[in-house]
Parts: sequence; C-alpha cells; structure tokens
Amino acid sequence: MTSVTQAPAAGEKGHVDPASSFVPVQTRSERPHSFDPADFDAPSGREVNWKHTPVDRLRPLFADEAGPTGVIDVEVSAPAEVRQSRLRAGESPRGEVFRPEDLPSAVAWSQESEAPLLSIPANVELSEPVVVRLHGTGGVAHAHVVIEAQANARGTVILRHEGTAQHAQNVEIIARDGSALTVVSLQRWDDDAVHASAHQARVDRDASLTHVVVSLGGGVVRVNPSVELAGSGAQGKLYGLSFADAGQHLESQVYLHHKGPHTVGDVLYKGALQGESAHSVWIGDVLIGPDAVGTDSYEANRNLVLTDGARADSIPNLEIETGDIQGAGHASATGRFDDQQLFYLQARGIPEAEARRLVVLGFLAEIVQKMGVDELTDELLGAIEAELAAGADA
Repeated sequence: MTSVTQAPAAGEKGHVDPASSFVPVQTRSERPHSFDPADFDAPSGREVNWKHTPVDRLRPLFADEAGPTGVIDVEVSAPAEVRQSRLRAGESPRGEVFRPEDLPSAVAWSQESEAPLLSIPANVELSEPVVVRLHGTGGVAHAHVVIEAQANARGTVILRHEGTAQHAQNVEIIARDGSALTVVSLQRWDDDAVHASAHQARVDRDASLTHVVVSLGGGVVRVNPSVELAGSGAQGKLYGLSFADAGQHLESQVYLHHKGPHTVGDVLYKGALQGESAHSVWIGDVLIGPDAVGTDSYEANRNLVLTDGARADSIPNLEIETGDIQGAGHASATGRFDDQQLFYLQARGIPEAEARRLVVLGFLAEIVQKMGVDELTDELLGAIEAELAAGADA
C-alpha cells in the first residue's frame, strides 16, 4: 500500500517531516482488508502482523498464481445430515463473514474458484464429527472452506492436515442463533510443510463456538483465528496446543471481538518447545466493543521451554471500549520446569525423566480435555508422548 506526500499549500510551513502524517495501525480492529491481492504489499517482516514470522519461508504463498492441481488430496467423512456443496464467489454464505486482511488470505480467496461448504442443518445434532482429511503431496495449494452451523444445530468439524505442501488456507465459520459448533484444526504435517491459515468466525445470538488449534507438525505453521461474538449471549472458547521441535516455527495470532452484549470469551493457548531454534509465537488480541455490555472475557498463554535454544514469543493485548462489563483480563507466562513439581515427584520415588514426562503431559493435557472431542484424546496424548520421547533420544 502506497502513501503519498503532498507539497505544502501556500502559507504553510514546508519544513514538515513526512513521517508525521503517517499514522500506523495500532489495533487489530483497524487493519485493512480486501478481496483483491493487489491491494496488499508482499510482507517484508517489518509489519506488525509479520515481524515474528519467517516470511522468506512463506514467500511461495505471496504469489497470486494458480498452483499445480492435485497437490492436496481431500477426503471428507460426514454424517448423512451434513449438506455439502461448492460455492463460487458471491454465492451465500461464502463471504458472509470472511474478509482477507493479509496477502496469503487474499490469494487463497481469489485462487479458490469453488469453495467447499460443510453445513449442519437447523435443529440437527450430529452423532459423530465431520472429519476432513487433507493430505499434501508437495507443491503450492490454495483453499477457502466454509463451515456453517445453522440455527440450533450441534456438531463438530475436524480438519486434519498431513503430508507436505505449501498451503494457503482460509476457513470461514458461521455459528447461527442457538447453535453449538466445535472446529478443530489439527496440523500433523511433515517437517518440510508450510501452512498459513486464516480462520474467521461469527457467533450469533445465544450460540457457542469452541475453536481449537493443535500444531504438532510442519516446518512453518501459522494459524490465525479471528472470532466475532456478534449476538447477545454468544460464547467463544478458543484453545490451542503446540509442541515445537528443532527448526519448527509454530504461530497463532488470535483475535476475539466481543461485539454483542453479555458475551463470554475464554482463550487459552499452551505450548511446549524443545530443540535448537524451536520457535513459537502467540499474539492474543481481545476487543470489547462499546455495545458489549456485561462481557466476561479472559485470555492466557502458557509456554514450557524444555531445552536451551528454544524461544517462545507471547504478546497478550486487551482493548475495552465500555465500562459496563462483568470482567476482563489477560495473562502470559513462559518458563522452564517447576522445580517444586519435579522435587515432589522425585521424592516419591519417580525417576527424573519420568517426572519430567508427567509434568509436560499434565501441562498440555488441560487443552486436550477442554476440547471435549473424545475421538482425538488418545491420539493427541500419544503424539505428545512421542514428541517427548524423540526429544529424549536426540
């Protein structure tokens, strides 16, 4: 985006710093958006939303060019009640919520000619989750996916990412009045995969959304959820779990916008890191708007650094535009093992290595339990165990 400096009018001082007329974007709510990739400059790494990201590794996703076909094999397992179709730009509900706010999401929008729709009909409660398996076979791929829970619907959608790809992905989520929707994005990519994903959701009156990001695999994984609690009584639960190994960059920039009155928000992301140059980034922005009276909101990020050479960046932000709220707060903590916990376990005859394993499992298991998705519980706990074992063997 280009800024223009005009010459001073007659009578005005010409000795003015041009930079003084530039006002940077200060908050998440002020960021520009556009469906046209040409409206975005390629990130340089100096921008507020890119300065913690290895942009050079994401550069293939900045080109508004069609990639090869068949890069990602998609398999959908869904109960018969779920409506599946494809939507061109302009076909509802595509674009009802989603507004690209960076270059990869605008490219993904423009390159996805027909976006898949997964819609749970009104008053239907799914007996089992919808599972979307995405297996990358190598190359650049773009996607825009729409997930909708119609009025008073109940259901869970799991997006599983495996294999390898350079993938720009948009996920548009709509939880209509009285619905209860859970969306889980599980990243178990191969080590060379690159994944930049923008999730944008709207939660309507008396509806609830549980949104979970689990990042365990991939070279660079950047999943940024943005949730608007639009209707009165809307609830948003945003949870995240990550385990970064040597050379991995795992990132989430979370935005929760309390827009309607009497809304409830709960944000909790936890991460563990081990290995040289293991890097995680969490940025949490909560906006309580002027009409969001009676809001109750809390966000927190906790990181456990297991080895030297690993780094966790954690930045919570809270903006409140009304004084009539139930409560709001934020917290962030990054540290190593709690020596008291280790001492307690070792004093009861548990070897140090086993004590460390139990501490990490207990730390991350909270997110697994909060998800409330039984189908993933054993898998994720097993995956955490495998990560710990790999670190011990390294």
